[in-house]
Amino acid sequence: MTTLSDRLDHVLGVKAADRLAEAFDMTTVEDLLRHYPARYATQGQPLTEEEPEEGAHITVIGRITKTELRPMKNRRGSLLKVQLDTGAARPIEATFFNGDKVRYLVKDGVRAMMSGTVHWWRPDRWNLSHPDYLILPDKAEAGVEQLTSVRGSGALRGLAQSAKGAGGVDASFFEREFVPVYPATAKVQSWDLLACIRQVLDQLDPIDDPLPVDLREERNLLEVSDALRLIHLPEHKLDIERARDRLRFDEALALQLVLAERRHEVEGRTAPACPPRTDGIAADFDQRLPFELTEGQRQVIDEISDDMSRTRPMHRLLQGEVGSGKTIVALHAMLQAVDAGRQCALLAPTEVLAAQHYRSLRAMLGDLGTAGELGAAENSTKVVLLTGSMSAAAKKSALLDAVTGEAGLVIGTHALIQDAVEFFDLGLVVVDEQHRFGVEQRDALRAKAKGGVSPHLLVMTATPIPRTIAMTTLGDLETSTLTQLPKGRSPITSKVVARKLHPAWVERAWERIVEEVGQGRQAYVVCSRIGEDPDAPPAKGKKAEEKEGPTTQAAVDMYETLSTGPLAGVRVGLLHGRLPSDEKDHVMRQFNDGAIDVLVCTTVVEVGVDVPNATVMVIVDADRFGVSQLHQLRGRIGRGKHPGLCLLVTDAAPGGTAMARLEAVAATTDGFELSVLDLRQRREGDVLGSAQSGTARSLRLLSLLDDLEVITAAQDLARRIVAEDPGLEKHPGLAGMMNAAVDGERLEYLAKS
Repeated sequence: MTTLSDRLDHVLGVKAADRLAEAFDMTTVEDLLRHYPARYATQGQPLTEEEPEEGAHITVIGRITKTELRPMKNRRGSLLKVQLDTGAARPIEATFFNGDKVRYLVKDGVRAMMSGTVHWWRPDRWNLSHPDYLILPDKAEAGVEQLTSVRGSGALRGLAQSAKGAGGVDASFFEREFVPVYPATAKVQSWDLLACIRQVLDQLDPIDDPLPVDLREERNLLEVSDALRLIHLPEHKLDIERARDRLRFDEALALQLVLAERRHEVEGRTAPACPPRTDGIAADFDQRLPFELTEGQRQVIDEISDDMSRTRPMHRLLQGEVGSGKTIVALHAMLQAVDAGRQCALLAPTEVLAAQHYRSLRAMLGDLGTAGELGAAENSTKVVLLTGSMSAAAKKSALLDAVTGEAGLVIGTHALIQDAVEFFDLGLVVVDEQHRFGVEQRDALRAKAKGGVSPHLLVMTATPIPRTIAMTTLGDLETSTLTQLPKGRSPITSKVVARKLHPAWVERAWERIVEEVGQGRQAYVVCSRIGEDPDAPPAKGKKAEEKEGPTTQAAVDMYETLSTGPLAGVRVGLLHGRLPSDEKDHVMRQFNDGAIDVLVCTTVVEVGVDVPNATVMVIVDADRFGVSQLHQLRGRIGRGKHPGLCLLVTDAAPGGTAMARLEAVAATTDGFELSVLDLRQRREGDVLGSAQSGTARSLRLLSLLDDLEVITAAQDLARRIVAEDPGLEKHPGLAGMMNAAVDGERLEYLAKS
């Protein structure tokens, strides 16, 4: 007999196991059984309820009631037109392009299974275009259980071959209401997987269910043994739904157990208490603010202040719309740490953003941020910047300020994580745009606190995260959300510019920029790439050009075109990631100071850059950017007293998905609404960090957007279990399920996030 932990080479043989390992990274029986069907071939009855969409792939079983052989109009050969009675309201039509070859098998009165793509050729008529087929025995033929030969084509012929035993093909399998169809590869087809799964299920021992009986009864969940069998070989539609309910809960619970363990581990650490003071730098800063904080900002400041007052490490996510005032909130938290005699580290993803934070924090603090300089306030601290491309002397000075404690606020990029960087007494770590950092980088910075304590952690993101996503991927973080925009923010209007349909609109965009500059304002022109990659080998010939796909406009070329053409009368600057650090900083300073009117750039300005005088943004080849990225870029304008205008220039086809995505961005500035759209289009599994974890696997059944109730219930259960049994030593079944339902690399990624 077979258990879930058995190796596939011991159960299926080395040859089959090697193919599964290469194609799907499967090594155990459980790996195979967790490879769920993507869909099910049915007998056709469900089609009576709802017509299939154009391009849908369906598989049906029925009796051929009519065939007609017709000559092709434009080439030699014949078409075979077929009608298949499936029990639906009307017969399903199918067309075979090799009619002369199949007419002797596909004929009137024969029962057949057909699988193909739906093609609507009239508003009320559709057919299957050249489907795979399999001739089945007649149900009326008593005692026919084995087919001695397989008559069919394509995938269905392979499916029948997979069901072949010593006496022939088990025809009864094709009488099933639901036949599973699996995610497959060119080398391992769906029928290969089905054959392996059926072989494993025939030998599988009973499984000890890791979920308590009372919980299963409370949620009406199947036992895991039944769920794993019924997901692959259901008898009824209800079987599929109940199996998915159980296995979906398993996935949610596996994720929440990881996060609950992480949360428990963090709560067991000791952090430096940083209670607020009424006579410190934070209080002085509040009194000097030239504007009034929103109610939301004050509430979040209080939440963070309470967290930092405790000796348990704060572990909080601060999210909010672009321009919602997260920086002020984070600065208040940093000043509270400084008041307690601690230091703060602000980690930014790019040098441009780190330098921008340094300048903006210095400007906001005024003489409160100039400790050690003439004219510094009594309650002042020192702010230093540390990046990898700084001069040796500047870097040495910043390192000295950090290690001696002279600097209360240390701002930098990944350079802060280097071994040479030491802090005198690190009390708070602020991570901006946390999704841009590897987990090891964040852990390395937190480890720089002294005396075995852990600094408080505040994670900021301007990419709004729906509640279910936050609960599932960041469930060990407390979440604070800023929903109000501070007074003084101006509205932003967004328009899609279809370049091919309306080339004159592009010229009008450049004219609009000139008009805005003429009124004393500034603009961005954002491109999707810098220019030619100096390290890339040159493309050769026409075929190489075709492989590259549609051309996009590079920032370097756009700069030349605009500065010598439509924008020749204004001051144009260029900013991109390949420029030396000092040059990037110089260009950004010029734009900040108004010495540059129009900044042609790449996405280096995506987050954190704050130039209130910029009112127009033209995003070239906007279809090359994701929804959230477009929203982030758009947030660079409308930050002052003048309204913003964002123009999304594209060659995307009208009515296509890319154009629909751009129109959705133009229609709303609600970041939370756009984040849901973005997640649906990118597929939810990507949120779990497939790129970071080095694997393409995603959640199989759990929808992070739609399964809030399941996620909430799993979170409550996971926290109760981990509170009683942190290492899951008393729950080995749950530990095993946790590692099986989600692959190990992603679990490690999530655990550290």
